[in-house]
Amino acid sequence: MLQIFGHPPDFGAALLRSIFFWCGAAMGGFFMGRTVQRFLPAGKGFVRRAAPYVLFVVVIEMPSWIGDENPLFLFPFFLAVFLLSYGGPRLARLTCGLMFYALLMPLNMMLDTIGLWGVELELSDIAGLLCKLAAWAVVFFTVRRLVPGGSIHLSARLWTLTGALSLAPVFAMLAFSIWGWHSRSGFYEIYEEAARPIAYTILPFVLLSAAAIVCAVVLLSRHETLEQEHALADMREVYYQGLQREQKQVRALRHDMRNHLTALRGLLEQGDTQKARAYLDGLAASPALRGARRLCENEAANAVLSSKLADIGDAGLTADFAVELPEALPIAATDLTALLGNALDNAIEAAKGAADKRISVRARADKGLIMLRVQNAYAGAREQRDGAFRTTKSDKKSHGFGLAGMQEIAARNGGTLDARAEDGRFELVVCLPLG
Repeated sequence: MLQIFGHPPDFGAALLRSIFFWCGAAMGGFFMGRTVQRFLPAGKGFVRRAAPYVLFVVVIEMPSWIGDENPLFLFPFFLAVFLLSYGGPRLARLTCGLMFYALLMPLNMMLDTIGLWGVELELSDIAGLLCKLAAWAVVFFTVRRLVPGGSIHLSARLWTLTGALSLAPVFAMLAFSIWGWHSRSGFYEIYEEAARPIAYTILPFVLLSAAAIVCAVVLLSRHETLEQEHALADMREVYYQGLQREQKQVRALRHDMRNHLTALRGLLEQGDTQKARAYLDGLAASPALRGARRLCENEAANAVLSSKLADIGDAGLTADFAVELPEALPIAATDLTALLGNALDNAIEAAKGAADKRISVRARADKGLIMLRVQNAYAGAREQRDGAFRTTKSDKKSHGFGLAGMQEIAARNGGTLDARAEDGRFELVVCLPLG
């Protein structure tokens, strides 16, 4: 760190060097802070958002020689900032802390030590900072290209695996600080002679291992995203096919109504009122006799809304529908079916236990947008974790995918989804572009 006060030969030049140095350190903090946000969401509040940037400024400017104790002392603070300042699962925060520590510190150690190890090249504080800044910029732009948008999503099992893999480069690097610290008693010169050649042999591989783990996390996240998209697509297709089968049954029953009436007349003519009553009960339970309504011009949307309207009535709820969707829409029928079906399934499930039994649905295609809004009351509290509402059903492994599926549909069609739960009412708003 530069000394400004203490009779420097040129105070103005020293001040300019100090300003340049700290501006470079701040830029390094920006590069790495934005890089980590591709893996973890930023925390809430000014302090939690600012703490990682301050940490990375300290990391890039702090000397970290091979055998020095600074990397060892920094390690717990580095992990603490990741655990306390970022959002996301705790295991993901811990793993990312280990991963980025193993990525940044070996580079710092090699660059800070190169000017002290009997070589002709001697890096000043400014030159060393610029080398670190260049390397951090490469990491920033590489990660930005590998993860173009959003953040990394891995299962707990994969976060555990990558975290365990990150321990090897971390402790391989910290071993130099641990042994160097204990060698202060009188063997430090011997330690320098033996350790530094070994360090410059091992630390590049430590750096490569950490970079490989970062790439592995990105690739595993892509693989899991693709698997989730395929699973959601299969669920949408099953939902759509089930709805089609239901509509075919309705049409078939209507087509055969003349035959049913003939059979019922025969039973009455025979005086078998008991069988006639059972026959009528069976027909009354059929979806074809529930009074299907034309709720909008779009066939897929109308099929879903008609089916869910019957479900709302069976659940003792009240429907308030105002839907204006044209016959032709750019969104696939399977996506539209899953979007409306999941939204209404969630609304019915939540409103069953609420005092207000009304479910409001507004949908319209106008001014280049498809707008969908579903409102309903709910009982109890709605738990939200990592930006998503958790299912209230007891079997959490088999449920809770409806909102995730709708978010995926909205994102894939270039739209947005916003879900809010306040004061006992839940509101879902989806906007999709028409073009």
